[in-house]
Amino acid sequence: MAVAIVGLTVVPSSGEPVPRPQAALAAPPTAKPPHDPTPPQGTPSPGPSASPTGQPPGVAATPEFARQVKANEAGVVPVLMYHRIIKKRYASIDRTPEQLRQELEGLAKRGYVPITAAEFVAGDIRVPAGKFPVVLTFDDGHESHFRLDASGNPAPDTAAGVILDVARRYPSFRPTATFWVNREPFGLRDEASQAAAVRWLVGHGFEVANHTWSHPNLGVLPKKTVQKQIVRVQRMLEKLGAGTPRTLALPFGVAPHPRELARKGKWDGTRYDFTGVFLAGAEPSLSPYAKKFRPGAIQRIQSNGKKGECRKWCSQYWLEWLDKHPDDRYVSDGDPGRISIPSRLQGNVDAKWRGRINAY
Repeated sequence: MAVAIVGLTVVPSSGEPVPRPQAALAAPPTAKPPHDPTPPQGTPSPGPSASPTGQPPGVAATPEFARQVKANEAGVVPVLMYHRIIKKRYASIDRTPEQLRQELEGLAKRGYVPITAAEFVAGDIRVPAGKFPVVLTFDDGHESHFRLDASGNPAPDTAAGVILDVARRYPSFRPTATFWVNREPFGLRDEASQAAAVRWLVGHGFEVANHTWSHPNLGVLPKKTVQKQIVRVQRMLEKLGAGTPRTLALPFGVAPHPRELARKGKWDGTRYDFTGVFLAGAEPSLSPYAKKFRPGAIQRIQSNGKKGECRKWCSQYWLEWLDKHPDDRYVSDGDPGRISIPSRLQGNVDAKWRGRINAY
Protein backbone atom coordinates (compact mmCIF):
# COMPACT_ATOMS: atom_id res chain seq x y z
CA MET A 1 0.00 0.00 0.00
CA ALA A 2 1.31 3.40 -1.02
CA VAL A 3 1.12 5.09 2.39
CA ALA A 4 3.18 2.35 3.99
CA ILE A 5 5.84 2.56 1.35
CA VAL A 6 6.29 6.30 1.40
CA GLY A 7 6.11 6.56 5.19
CA LEU A 8 8.93 4.19 6.03
CA THR A 9 12.17 5.56 7.44
CA VAL A 10 15.52 3.86 7.78
CA VAL A 11 17.23 6.20 10.23
CA PRO A 12 17.77 4.68 13.71
CA SER A 13 15.49 6.01 16.41
CA SER A 14 18.38 7.71 18.18
CA GLY A 15 19.29 9.65 15.05
CA GLU A 16 22.99 9.20 15.91
CA PRO A 17 25.54 7.51 13.64
CA VAL A 18 26.43 3.95 14.59
CA PRO A 19 29.94 3.17 13.30
CA ARG A 20 29.65 -0.49 14.37
CA PRO A 21 26.59 -2.62 15.16
CA GLN A 22 25.79 -2.37 18.86
CA ALA A 23 27.39 -5.19 20.82
CA ALA A 24 29.12 -6.64 17.77
CA LEU A 25 31.13 -9.59 19.00
CA ALA A 26 34.67 -10.18 17.90
CA ALA A 27 36.26 -13.30 16.46
CA PRO A 28 39.42 -13.90 14.44
CA PRO A 29 39.14 -12.22 11.03
CA THR A 30 38.36 -14.44 8.07
CA ALA A 31 39.31 -14.11 4.44
CA LYS A 32 36.43 -15.50 2.43
CA PRO A 33 36.89 -16.53 -1.20
CA PRO A 34 34.33 -14.78 -3.41
CA HIS A 35 32.79 -17.93 -4.86
CA ASP A 36 31.18 -20.64 -2.76
CA PRO A 37 34.20 -22.05 -0.87
CA THR A 38 34.15 -25.66 0.30
CA PRO A 39 34.48 -25.69 4.10
CA PRO A 40 36.81 -28.07 5.93
CA GLN A 41 35.29 -31.36 6.95
CA GLY A 42 34.40 -32.13 10.55
CA THR A 43 32.97 -35.17 12.24
CA PRO A 44 29.74 -36.25 10.48
CA SER A 45 26.75 -35.86 12.73
CA PRO A 46 24.52 -38.87 13.39
CA GLY A 47 20.97 -39.09 12.14
CA PRO A 48 19.25 -38.74 8.76
CA SER A 49 21.07 -37.60 5.64
CA ALA A 50 19.26 -34.27 5.50
CA SER A 51 17.51 -31.93 7.88
CA PRO A 52 13.73 -31.27 7.76
CA THR A 53 14.50 -27.97 5.97
CA GLY A 54 16.23 -29.78 3.13
CA GLN A 55 19.68 -28.62 4.16
CA PRO A 56 22.63 -31.01 3.73
CA PRO A 57 23.76 -32.99 6.78
CA GLY A 58 25.83 -31.00 9.24
CA VAL A 59 28.84 -31.82 11.34
CA ALA A 60 29.35 -32.46 15.02
CA ALA A 61 31.55 -29.44 15.63
CA THR A 62 34.53 -29.89 17.93
CA PRO A 63 36.53 -26.92 19.27
CA GLU A 64 39.26 -27.76 16.75
CA PHE A 65 36.80 -27.80 13.86
CA ALA A 66 35.18 -24.54 15.02
CA ARG A 67 38.60 -22.91 15.08
CA GLN A 68 39.37 -24.27 11.62
CA VAL A 69 36.25 -22.67 10.07
CA LYS A 70 36.62 -19.55 12.29
CA ALA A 71 33.10 -19.97 13.62
CA ASN A 72 31.54 -17.05 15.47
CA GLU A 73 27.89 -17.78 16.20
CA ALA A 74 27.64 -14.72 18.42
CA GLY A 75 28.25 -12.41 15.45
CA VAL A 76 25.72 -10.14 13.76
CA VAL A 77 23.27 -11.27 11.05
CA PRO A 78 21.86 -9.16 8.20
CA VAL A 79 18.04 -9.25 8.14
CA LEU A 80 17.21 -7.63 4.82
CA MET A 81 13.92 -5.77 4.31
CA TYR A 82 12.20 -5.53 0.91
CA HIS A 83 8.94 -4.00 -0.22
CA ARG A 84 7.65 -3.87 -3.80
CA ILE A 85 9.68 -5.64 -6.50
CA ILE A 86 8.61 -3.79 -9.64
CA LYS A 87 10.12 -2.94 -13.03
CA LYS A 88 9.71 0.81 -12.55
CA ARG A 89 10.43 2.17 -9.08
CA TYR A 90 8.01 4.77 -7.71
CA ALA A 91 9.32 5.00 -4.14
CA SER A 92 12.85 4.93 -2.79
CA ILE A 93 12.32 1.56 -1.12
CA ASP A 94 11.03 -0.16 -4.28
CA ARG A 95 13.48 -2.53 -5.94
CA THR A 96 13.44 -3.88 -9.46
CA PRO A 97 13.61 -7.62 -10.16
CA GLU A 98 17.11 -7.08 -11.56
CA GLN A 99 18.24 -5.19 -8.46
CA LEU A 100 16.91 -8.01 -6.29
CA ARG A 101 18.66 -10.59 -8.46
CA GLN A 102 21.98 -8.73 -8.28
CA GLU A 103 21.79 -8.43 -4.50
CA LEU A 104 20.91 -12.10 -4.03
CA GLU A 105 23.67 -13.21 -6.39
CA GLY A 106 26.09 -11.05 -4.42
CA LEU A 107 24.97 -12.72 -1.20
CA ALA A 108 25.38 -16.17 -2.73
CA LYS A 109 28.90 -15.37 -3.97
CA ARG A 110 29.88 -14.03 -0.54
CA GLY A 111 28.79 -17.26 1.17
CA TYR A 112 25.44 -16.22 2.69
CA VAL A 113 22.68 -18.82 3.13
CA PRO A 114 19.05 -17.70 3.68
CA ILE A 115 17.00 -18.81 6.69
CA THR A 116 13.50 -17.70 7.71
CA ALA A 117 12.73 -15.11 10.37
CA ALA A 118 11.12 -17.81 12.52
CA GLU A 119 14.21 -20.02 12.31
CA PHE A 120 16.42 -17.08 13.18
CA VAL A 121 14.60 -16.05 16.35
CA ALA A 122 14.36 -19.67 17.47
CA GLY A 123 18.13 -20.08 17.14
CA ASP A 124 17.50 -22.86 14.60
CA ILE A 125 20.26 -21.75 12.24
CA ARG A 126 21.06 -24.62 9.87
CA VAL A 127 23.83 -23.15 7.76
CA PRO A 128 26.88 -25.09 6.48
CA ALA A 129 30.17 -24.62 8.26
CA GLY A 130 32.03 -21.47 7.30
CA LYS A 131 28.90 -19.85 5.79
CA PHE A 132 26.84 -16.89 7.01
CA PRO A 133 23.07 -16.76 7.66
CA VAL A 134 20.96 -14.03 6.06
CA VAL A 135 17.23 -13.43 6.54
CA LEU A 136 15.30 -12.21 3.48
CA THR A 137 12.04 -10.48 4.47
CA PHE A 138 9.30 -8.99 2.29
CA ASP A 139 6.68 -6.66 3.76
CA ASP A 140 3.03 -6.04 2.82
CA GLY A 141 2.32 -9.24 0.83
CA HIS A 142 2.50 -7.33 -2.45
CA GLU A 143 1.50 -9.04 -5.70
CA SER A 144 5.10 -8.60 -6.90
CA HIS A 145 6.27 -11.01 -4.18
CA PHE A 146 4.44 -14.10 -5.40
CA ARG A 147 2.33 -15.04 -8.39
CA LEU A 148 1.95 -18.38 -10.14
CA ASP A 149 2.35 -18.43 -13.91
CA ALA A 150 0.45 -20.59 -16.39
CA SER A 151 2.71 -23.56 -15.65
CA GLY A 152 1.98 -23.38 -11.92
CA ASN A 153 5.40 -22.01 -10.99
CA PRO A 154 6.26 -18.63 -9.42
CA ALA A 155 6.43 -15.98 -12.12
CA PRO A 156 10.10 -15.20 -12.87
CA ASP A 157 9.76 -11.46 -12.16
CA THR A 158 8.34 -11.99 -8.66
CA ALA A 159 10.43 -12.10 -5.49
CA ALA A 160 9.85 -15.83 -5.11
CA GLY A 161 10.71 -16.43 -8.76
CA VAL A 162 13.99 -14.52 -8.48
CA ILE A 163 14.94 -16.33 -5.26
CA LEU A 164 14.32 -19.73 -6.84
CA ASP A 165 16.28 -18.83 -9.98
CA VAL A 166 19.29 -17.63 -7.98
CA ALA A 167 19.18 -20.83 -5.91
CA ARG A 168 19.20 -22.94 -9.07
CA ARG A 169 22.43 -21.28 -10.20
CA TYR A 170 24.02 -21.19 -6.74
CA PRO A 171 23.19 -24.53 -5.08
CA SER A 172 24.41 -23.43 -1.62
CA PHE A 173 21.88 -20.56 -1.65
CA ARG A 174 18.83 -22.02 0.07
CA PRO A 175 15.59 -20.79 -1.60
CA THR A 176 13.65 -19.40 1.34
CA ALA A 177 12.37 -16.09 2.69
CA THR A 178 9.75 -14.63 5.03
CA PHE A 179 6.68 -12.89 3.58
CA TRP A 180 4.80 -10.69 6.06
CA VAL A 181 1.28 -10.13 4.80
CA ASN A 182 -1.79 -7.97 5.43
CA ARG A 183 -5.45 -8.74 4.76
CA GLU A 184 -5.05 -9.48 1.02
CA PRO A 185 -1.97 -11.70 0.69
CA PHE A 186 -0.15 -11.06 -2.59
CA GLY A 187 -2.97 -8.85 -3.84
CA LEU A 188 -5.40 -11.79 -3.91
CA ARG A 189 -8.96 -11.21 -2.80
CA ASP A 190 -10.66 -14.61 -3.01
CA GLU A 191 -9.94 -17.18 -0.34
CA ALA A 192 -9.20 -20.04 -2.76
CA SER A 193 -6.44 -18.08 -4.51
CA GLN A 194 -5.03 -16.88 -1.20
CA ALA A 195 -4.94 -20.44 0.14
CA ALA A 196 -3.25 -21.74 -3.01
CA ALA A 197 -0.53 -19.08 -2.76
CA VAL A 198 0.07 -19.51 0.96
CA ARG A 199 0.15 -23.30 0.79
CA TRP A 200 2.53 -23.28 -2.18
CA LEU A 201 4.97 -21.06 -0.29
CA VAL A 202 4.77 -22.94 3.00
CA GLY A 203 5.02 -26.26 1.16
CA HIS A 204 8.23 -25.10 -0.50
CA GLY A 205 9.96 -23.96 2.69
CA PHE A 206 8.99 -20.28 2.84
CA GLU A 207 7.47 -18.53 5.86
CA VAL A 208 4.23 -16.53 5.58
CA ALA A 209 3.58 -14.49 8.72
CA ASN A 210 1.88 -11.48 10.32
CA HIS A 211 2.09 -7.81 9.28
CA THR A 212 -1.30 -6.72 10.78
CA TRP A 213 -4.67 -6.51 9.03
CA SER A 214 -4.56 -2.99 7.52
CA HIS A 215 -0.96 -1.83 8.12
CA PRO A 216 -1.77 0.94 10.64
CA ASN A 217 0.56 2.89 12.88
CA LEU A 218 0.21 0.73 16.00
CA GLY A 219 1.73 3.47 18.15
CA VAL A 220 -1.45 5.58 17.99
CA LEU A 221 -4.06 2.83 18.36
CA PRO A 222 -5.84 1.74 21.57
CA LYS A 223 -4.83 -1.61 23.01
CA LYS A 224 -7.91 -3.49 21.85
CA THR A 225 -7.51 -2.27 18.27
CA VAL A 226 -3.85 -3.32 18.22
CA GLN A 227 -4.79 -6.82 19.30
CA LYS A 228 -7.62 -7.00 16.77
CA GLN A 229 -5.24 -5.98 13.95
CA ILE A 230 -2.90 -8.83 14.83
CA VAL A 231 -5.47 -11.52 15.59
CA ARG A 232 -7.39 -11.03 12.34
CA VAL A 233 -4.28 -11.85 10.30
CA GLN A 234 -3.44 -14.78 12.54
CA ARG A 235 -6.88 -16.27 12.03
CA MET A 236 -6.66 -15.70 8.29
CA LEU A 237 -3.26 -17.39 7.98
CA GLU A 238 -4.36 -20.36 10.07
CA LYS A 239 -7.42 -20.77 7.84
CA LEU A 240 -5.34 -20.47 4.66
CA GLY A 241 -2.92 -23.20 5.76
CA ALA A 242 0.12 -21.23 6.95
CA GLY A 243 -0.20 -22.41 10.54
CA THR A 244 0.01 -20.07 13.51
CA PRO A 245 2.49 -17.30 12.64
CA ARG A 246 5.54 -17.10 14.90
CA THR A 247 6.81 -13.70 13.78
CA LEU A 248 5.43 -10.18 13.31
CA ALA A 249 6.80 -7.22 11.35
CA LEU A 250 5.69 -3.89 12.78
CA PRO A 251 4.11 -1.54 10.19
CA PHE A 252 6.43 1.46 9.76
CA GLY A 253 8.61 -0.18 12.45
CA VAL A 254 6.42 1.46 15.13
CA ALA A 255 5.61 -0.48 18.31
CA PRO A 256 2.29 -0.16 20.16
CA HIS A 257 1.89 1.12 23.71
CA PRO A 258 2.76 -0.81 25.74
CA ARG A 259 5.40 -2.42 23.54
CA GLU A 260 4.64 -5.89 24.95
CA LEU A 261 1.33 -5.91 23.04
CA ALA A 262 3.29 -6.59 19.87
CA ARG A 263 4.50 -9.94 21.24
CA LYS A 264 1.58 -11.22 23.28
CA GLY A 265 -2.09 -10.44 23.42
CA LYS A 266 -5.66 -11.62 22.98
CA TRP A 267 -8.74 -10.50 21.07
CA ASP A 268 -12.16 -12.10 20.76
CA GLY A 269 -10.99 -15.31 22.44
CA THR A 270 -7.87 -15.77 20.26
CA ARG A 271 -4.38 -15.40 21.69
CA TYR A 272 -1.14 -14.60 19.87
CA ASP A 273 2.39 -15.13 21.14
CA PHE A 274 5.26 -14.29 18.80
CA THR A 275 8.81 -15.52 19.19
CA GLY A 276 10.09 -12.49 17.29
CA VAL A 277 8.93 -8.95 16.42
CA PHE A 278 10.85 -7.10 13.70
CA LEU A 279 11.48 -3.38 13.27
CA ALA A 280 12.13 -1.39 10.10
CA GLY A 281 15.58 -0.60 11.47
CA ALA A 282 18.90 0.28 9.98
CA GLU A 283 21.62 -2.14 11.06
CA PRO A 284 22.34 -5.88 11.30
CA SER A 285 20.68 -7.85 14.05
CA LEU A 286 22.54 -9.25 17.00
CA SER A 287 22.83 -13.02 17.13
CA PRO A 288 19.77 -14.65 18.75
CA TYR A 289 22.23 -16.14 21.25
CA ALA A 290 23.59 -12.77 22.40
CA LYS A 291 22.78 -11.34 25.83
CA LYS A 292 21.59 -8.08 24.33
CA PHE A 293 19.39 -9.64 21.65
CA ARG A 294 15.83 -8.31 22.01
CA PRO A 295 13.26 -10.64 20.39
CA GLY A 296 10.63 -7.90 20.68
CA ALA A 297 12.67 -5.35 18.70
CA ILE A 298 14.79 -7.04 16.03
CA GLN A 299 16.73 -4.79 13.68
CA ARG A 300 16.51 -5.04 9.90
CA ILE A 301 18.33 -3.41 6.98
CA GLN A 302 16.47 -1.81 4.08
CA SER A 303 17.59 -3.13 0.70
CA ASN A 304 19.03 -0.18 -1.18
CA GLY A 305 22.16 1.45 -2.57
CA LYS A 306 24.31 4.12 -0.96
CA LYS A 307 22.43 7.35 -1.69
CA GLY A 308 20.91 9.94 0.63
CA GLU A 309 20.27 8.53 4.11
CA CYS A 310 21.15 5.12 2.67
CA ARG A 311 24.78 6.17 2.45
CA LYS A 312 25.11 4.52 5.84
CA TRP A 313 21.94 2.65 6.74
CA CYS A 314 20.96 0.32 3.87
CA SER A 315 22.01 -3.02 2.44
CA GLN A 316 24.87 -2.02 0.13
CA TYR A 317 26.60 -0.12 2.93
CA TRP A 318 26.15 -2.85 5.54
CA LEU A 319 27.10 -5.79 3.30
CA GLU A 320 30.29 -3.97 2.36
CA TRP A 321 30.86 -3.16 6.04
CA LEU A 322 30.53 -6.83 6.98
CA ASP A 323 33.01 -7.76 4.25
CA LYS A 324 35.48 -5.36 5.84
CA HIS A 325 34.72 -6.53 9.41
CA PRO A 326 34.46 -10.33 9.15
CA ASP A 327 35.29 -10.68 12.85
CA ASP A 328 31.88 -9.16 13.67
CA ARG A 329 29.83 -11.39 11.37
CA TYR A 330 28.02 -14.60 12.32
CA VAL A 331 29.99 -17.55 10.94
CA SER A 332 28.37 -20.98 11.23
CA ASP A 333 30.04 -24.10 12.60
CA GLY A 334 27.64 -26.30 10.60
CA ASP A 335 26.27 -27.89 13.78
CA PRO A 336 22.83 -26.53 14.79
CA GLY A 337 23.12 -28.23 18.18
CA ARG A 338 26.16 -26.24 19.27
CA ILE A 339 27.07 -22.56 19.54
CA SER A 340 30.69 -22.18 18.51
CA ILE A 341 32.56 -19.03 19.53
CA PRO A 342 36.07 -17.95 20.50
CA SER A 343 36.51 -18.68 24.21
CA ARG A 344 36.91 -15.01 25.12
CA LEU A 345 33.31 -14.36 24.02
CA GLN A 346 31.57 -16.82 26.34
CA GLY A 347 30.33 -14.03 28.58
CA ASN A 348 28.47 -12.45 25.65
CA VAL A 349 26.10 -15.41 25.23
CA ASP A 350 22.76 -15.37 27.05
CA ALA A 351 22.59 -17.76 29.99
CA LYS A 352 19.80 -19.87 28.46
CA TRP A 353 22.14 -20.96 25.63
CA ARG A 354 25.30 -21.62 27.64
CA GLY A 355 24.80 -25.37 27.81
CA ARG A 356 25.33 -25.47 24.04
CA ILE A 357 28.52 -23.37 23.90
CA ASN A 358 31.43 -24.88 22.01
CA ALA A 359 34.32 -22.55 22.83
CA TYR A 360 37.74 -22.65 21.26
